[in-house]
Parts: sequence; C-alpha cells; structure tokens
Amino acid sequence: MPTSADPGRAASDPGPAGGGGVRKRVAERIGAAYRRERTRAGGDWQAYVSLAGPAGGAPAVAVAESPDRRTAAYSVNKIAVAVAVLDKVDRGLLTLDQQVEVSAAIVVPGGDGIFSLAGAYPSQVTLGHVLANLLTVSDDTAVRLCGLVCPAAELNQILLAKGFPNTQVQPVADPNRFYLGTSTPRETHDLLRALVAGALLSPASTDLVLRLLRSPVACTDGIRREMSSAERSRIATKAGWFADARHEAGVIFDTAGAPLVTYALFADGQPGADDYGATHPAVQARARFGRRILELTAAVAGSGGTHRVRPYRPSNGG
Repeated sequence: MPTSADPGRAASDPGPAGGGGVRKRVAERIGAAYRRERTRAGGDWQAYVSLAGPAGGAPAVAVAESPDRRTAAYSVNKIAVAVAVLDKVDRGLLTLDQQVEVSAAIVVPGGDGIFSLAGAYPSQVTLGHVLANLLTVSDDTAVRLCGLVCPAAELNQILLAKGFPNTQVQPVADPNRFYLGTSTPRETHDLLRALVAGALLSPASTDLVLRLLRSPVACTDGIRREMSSAERSRIATKAGWFADARHEAGVIFDTAGAPLVTYALFADGQPGADDYGATHPAVQARARFGRRILELTAAVAGSGGTHRVRPYRPSNGG
C-alpha cells in the first residue's frame, strides 16, 4: 500500500477527490517522474504538465520546463487544425457530412495515414472522415483536405481569436496549403484545458475531438503504450513526430470522465532520429511517464465537467 513516507508514491489516504495538500504532493511526484524520464532519454525537452485542482480550483503545476518556448509542434498541431475546422462547423459555415475531393495531386506520398495507401483517386470523402483520419492515424493528406475548407490565413485567425497567438500553422504560396507550424508547451496545454472545459467549441464538436483522441487507434505508442484498453480509453492524446522530434500532448481523465492531468511534452535531440517506433528513447520515456502518472493519481479525482468514457467494444464483422 502506498504511504506518504514513500516519496515515490501517492499519499495513503487522500480521500475521494484529494485535497489541495495531497494534490500538491502528487504534482511534485509527477514532476520528479518527468525529470527522471527526461534525464534518462536525454536530448532537449520543453514541457508543461498540470494536475486538476479540487472542485474546479486552480490546477497544480507539475512540470514547467521552457513552457513558453515557441517550437515546431508537428502533428500535435493537428488538434488546433481540427479546432479551427470545427469552429466553422459550429458557426454553420461547414458541415461534417459535406464532401471534399481527394485528388491524386493532394495526396501526400509516403506520409502517415491511409489516404496515401488507398490508391483510389479521385474520390470523395466527408469532412467527418477527414477529421477522423487527422486525429487518429495522424493522416498527412487530411491536413491538406482541411486546408481546402479552412485556408491557412483563416485558420490562424481563428486560433488567434481564441487566444493562441503562438499556436499557428505556417502558410505557403498556395493559400489552401500549410505546414503544421508552431506552438508552445503552455499554449498547447491551455488549448487542451479550454477544450475539455467546453470553452472552445460546441458540446457536439468538443465530444467529437475527445472521442477521436481517446479512440484505440489514436497514437498508442507514447503515454498510453503500457496501459490496458480501459486505461487507454481515459486518455485523449496526440503525438507529433518529424526528424528528431517526438512530441505528445493530451489529457488524462479519471474513471468518471473528469479531466485529471493535462500534458504537453515536446522533445528532440535524442538518438535514433530515424526510429519512429516505440523503441525511440523519447517515446519510451513517455510510456514510462504515462504509467507512472496513473499510479500516482490512482486515488485522486479530476474536476470540472465529465466526458463519458466509451469502453472499447471490438467487432468480429457480421
């Protein structure tokens, strides 16, 4: 049984929700676990991690390492892209069932996702399908398809108006194309907290984003790798990788669906730049860190509105 005398474990009896003192100690231990894994993996890290406060109070900051350094966010910024597209859906400018054309020219060859594997172009897919591919299998072609309905300049203005001046895509000559751009650990963290609080999108759009980010196929190699299917369903997460960078950001919910821990982890400079699998040092570090967070927060409840956990139900066809 964990005891408060053990600096690596949570307090023995924090109560059903965990008071402020308990949460501060748990946050400190989350911070210690992060530093241990960051040191073990090596390289350069920027991160911001918080533990939810009691009864909607201020969160306890567990990690704040270069939290305001603007850096290339890579596919972590696909969350921001989805938020901008769904903002237009909420305003009635787009619909999830409207179709976009997948032409051979728009498909990213050899990138992540399924569009580059299908080989069936031209074709039509709904915007809902685009967002599902964007946030689950991190489809690169889906980024370009989002650009067809939300050009770079408009996307950046939407994010700026929502309070995220550093979370911006990088425009190119074609107004409907962009690179995924930049963010900071703090802004990515704050975007996720605002999302789960219902402050960015309608309830339906918020539910869609979290449902996609918590799905079993949504980047399970990092924070969620060493977890059961039930534990994975509690975590909304998005990884981003390019060159030697291995990033991840998300929200861990308690068993009732209340947000508990919010994290933004940006890492680069580790050995193995050509290793995009689970054996990369930064990915291994995130896996151990995620497991440790669940252990440390086992007796602490989240706070704020709940988002129902959907259990995984496999199918055998038919």
